[in-house]
Amino acid sequence: MTAHLLDNPIWSSLTTKHASFAVIQGSAGRYPPQVAPFAAISATDGGAMPQLEVLINGGESVYFVGVAPEFRAGWRVESAFPIPQLVCSTSAVVRAGPEPVTLTEAHRSDMLALTALVFPGFFRARTVEMGRYIGIYHGRVLAAMAGERMRMDGYQEISSVCTHPEFIGRGYAQRLVALLVNAVLERGDTPFLHTHRENARALSLYDHLGFKLRTEVMLWHITRDRSAPRSSPA
Repeated sequence: MTAHLLDNPIWSSLTTKHASFAVIQGSAGRYPPQVAPFAAISATDGGAMPQLEVLINGGESVYFVGVAPEFRAGWRVESAFPIPQLVCSTSAVVRAGPEPVTLTEAHRSDMLALTALVFPGFFRARTVEMGRYIGIYHGRVLAAMAGERMRMDGYQEISSVCTHPEFIGRGYAQRLVALLVNAVLERGDTPFLHTHRENARALSLYDHLGFKLRTEVMLWHITRDRSAPRSSPA
């Protein structure tokens, strides 16, 4: 049976719509560290590990979603657990609210500050290049943001959904995600996203917007030992 693109979303993204970002070594690949902390393999075959070790430095941490190799000596599993993967096939009702702005490199410091405060570790200096990001400002403060991250044939991930703690409860995240969902659907793609089982607020928001559980996928956070050398290409 052919695997679904969303079963291995990082590899699917790197080998289709985000090929321009991809750093590939055989059956292993990754985003540049300044773009996103994600790595992937094409399948769980034994040949992927030495190819992966060409790409990841000692001391570096990366994340795998859906598919990962069997980690051997020299790698430390920081965490590994299933996360819900949701998809949306219907237009969302856009809640009234402030007009969002398109976030660009000019807003990078504000985006990094907000994501570091709310959801640290995933948003990097060049993550904004991965897709369209929008936000709502209160004066000079970025109060909320959301954007497009992994993208593959027919699917677009919604990510970086963040609200500054001082502005929670105003519906900003709901408004931003609804706008992104409708734009993705209008161009013929299916929006999808990942969240955590324990994040009841997010799960309620996404259910209200029409997202449905597709499946659960594993999320691994892995660190390569600092003393580990780079391998030679296989």
